[in-house]
Amino acid sequence: MKTTKQLRQAGFTLVEIMIVVAIIGLLAAIAIPNFVRSRSVAQASACVNNLKQVDGAASLFALENGKKTGDAINYPGDLTPYIKLNAAGRIPGCPAGGTYTEDVVGNNPACSLASSVTPPHVLP
Repeated sequence: MKTTKQLRQAGFTLVEIMIVVAIIGLLAAIAIPNFVRSRSVAQASACVNNLKQVDGAASLFALENGKKTGDAINYPGDLTPYIKLNAAGRIPGCPAGGTYTEDVVGNNPACSLASSVTPPHVLP
């Protein structure tokens, strides 16, 4: 007597796989914009912190060298001894790729990205 074996098929159907892919896509659509937004906020915060450090270094430079408001600053050479340098031995730059300028005692330092990005990279 011959008996036929019933093969049990294991696995997922195409519909089940499509539902899982749709759910993953929906979660990604929600998460990615929030990640990008939080990244830009973090970069702006770091840039503003760096601008505060540069401003403090400019104040120390002016105080030690008898400079007054309106006197010129040779950025970054004059400020290098008054600020903590990064691993490359330079004043830390904008994490979003901007450049800093500080040319006059008494003026706030500025980032080249300033208002061109959201949130802006300016001192309050």
